[in-house]
Amino acid sequence: MNRVIRLTGTIYTPDQLSLPDVPQIALAGRSNVGKSSLINALAGTKKLAKVSGTPGKTRSINLYHVSPAGYYLVDLPGYGYARCSKQERQSWASLIDAYISKATSLCAVAMLIDCRHSPQLLDLELGSYLRQIGMPILVVLTKADQCKQAERAKRQREWTEILGEIHRPVPFSARTGQGREELWQALDSAVGSVPG
Repeated sequence: MNRVIRLTGTIYTPDQLSLPDVPQIALAGRSNVGKSSLINALAGTKKLAKVSGTPGKTRSINLYHVSPAGYYLVDLPGYGYARCSKQERQSWASLIDAYISKATSLCAVAMLIDCRHSPQLLDLELGSYLRQIGMPILVVLTKADQCKQAERAKRQREWTEILGEIHRPVPFSARTGQGREELWQALDSAVGSVPG
């Protein structure tokens, strides 16, 4: 299926949260994990989401509509960037918390994890929080082209053990396109598995 992704909204503060009542999948991950690159790779363009070498560049929630499937990919601000002020980090955290608590049509959270690193504390905390609230999780191992096959397999095992019964973690490379179709299938499946 050919899909078209377009940016339809940007949210900077919790009071701006007015969410469409259609299925949504949130994209969450550490700063510089490759969320913008992933969106561009899925869209087949380099110009949809702004990509920066500077961590913490995405400071808003960006809503991307996926046609013809009719759901949204919701790009959350990256977490864990130490060079921004404590106040900025708290502001992003409250924006993310407000989104997750208000998004009644949230079907799943795609946790983007850098394939090159063993599980990090903030990723573990997010995974634990999502499990506590019963939110389905898709693990996407970004920058997979920079990891050897054995390392990718190790990360898949680690995250499956940590999070329990989840969809098999998807190795993904925005640069080579590795995992693109598998990720689309996982996203479509997460939306399709929600009743109603």
